[in-house]
Formats: sequence, structure tokens, C-alpha cells
Amino acid sequence: MNTTQPRPFVIVIPIYPGVTHLDFTGPHQFFSRLPDTRVIVASMDGAPVEADGLVFAQLQDLAQLSECDVLCVPGGAGCASAMLDQAFLERIRVLASRARYITSVCTGSLILGAAGLLKGKRAACHWAWRDFLAEFGALPDDSRVAKDGNIITGGGVTAGIDFSLVVISEIFGEQAAQMVQLGLEYAPAPPFSAGRPDTAPAVVVSAVKARMDESLSGRRDAVHAAAQRLRAA
Repeated sequence: MNTTQPRPFVIVIPIYPGVTHLDFTGPHQFFSRLPDTRVIVASMDGAPVEADGLVFAQLQDLAQLSECDVLCVPGGAGCASAMLDQAFLERIRVLASRARYITSVCTGSLILGAAGLLKGKRAACHWAWRDFLAEFGALPDDSRVAKDGNIITGGGVTAGIDFSLVVISEIFGEQAAQMVQLGLEYAPAPPFSAGRPDTAPAVVVSAVKARMDESLSGRRDAVHAAAQRLRAA
């Protein structure tokens, strides 16, 4: 009698210092409700990762993972350093080479781009950094969730929840996605229409852009450097 148990569906979320925790904890919460699914959060050397004041520990060692069904790369302020970390990018490439789906949330798409995985592909990103995708040969898409073949990318931060439902629907079907949505009572009704620059009041957009100016400059430099390395490879 064959008693071999079927392998669970594996989703790997690689994180790094300075990741935005909602970029991955949102999707993680939704993915974790799927049956026969293993969600692995990993870092280089399995080291603890600080994210917006929270510390995530007992992580898997990213170097010990060689395959998965879904690779989900989150974004965050730390993506600038991650884009220039050749060891980290190589682990992303290894996992992407065997993944059924290559995905990201927020500026995680910049990391996919730096790894050379988005050439000629439509991809979403946080609105403030979206245009940087073109540096990697990607096609910036302002959709909440963008799909291009087996590449699925979410926009900024909270888009990760919508993104996770799109991924679940793509793989497990609409009913499975709707069941997870209902179980978690995801029925967003924000009190303000200020979630995108085209709907937020002009004074709010100006204030947020001013606050982002410093990080925007640093991230622009990192994108240029990562793109140059990619072209020289």
C-alpha cells in the first residue's frame, strides 16, 4: 500500500531588514487559511528581522530553500538594500526558477526587477515608486493587482490583501478565495478616499510626497545601481 502523503502547496515569503510587515503579514494571514498549504517565512541565515518596530524570529534559512509553488516578495524601505544584496537576489532567482507563480507586494516588485525577473512584464508597485520598474525593463502598471502570465504583483502595502485573494482564486478557484475572504470578514469600507494620489486631497498628496522625498532619493540611487548591475550581468 502506498502511504505517501501528497506534498503540501508551498508558499515562500522571503523577508529582509526594513521590510514593511503588512506587505507580508496581510497575504500570510490569507494564505494561512488555505488547506494543505505551507506558508514559509524565511530570511538570510534565518536571522530575526525587524519590521516597523516588530521583530519576526524563528524564520527559515532562505539559503536552505530550493523550490516552492509560489514565491511572494514583499516590499518596504529595506528593499533598497535588498536590491543590491547579490546573495539575497540569487536566492530569489533560485526560487523563482522553480516556482509556479512569481509574485510580489508593493516595492517587492523592484526586487523582482533587480533579480531580472520582470523584463517585458507588466507589474504593479506602490504609486510613489512604480515608475522605477521601467529601469528593469518592466512595464509599470497602476492596477491594484497586475497579472502577466505567471507573474502576479500587488500595489502598495494594503493591496497585498486584494493580491492574496487574486492569487488564491488563480490557484484554488474563486469559491476558495471567497471562503477565505468571508472567514476573515474582509469587507473594506475606508472612511476616506485618500488611498491613492488621484483621489486624495491635494494638500494630503503634497504632504506625503514631501515626507517621502528623502527615501525616494535613496531608493532611486539603489534602483539605478541595481539596474546597472543587471545590464552588466
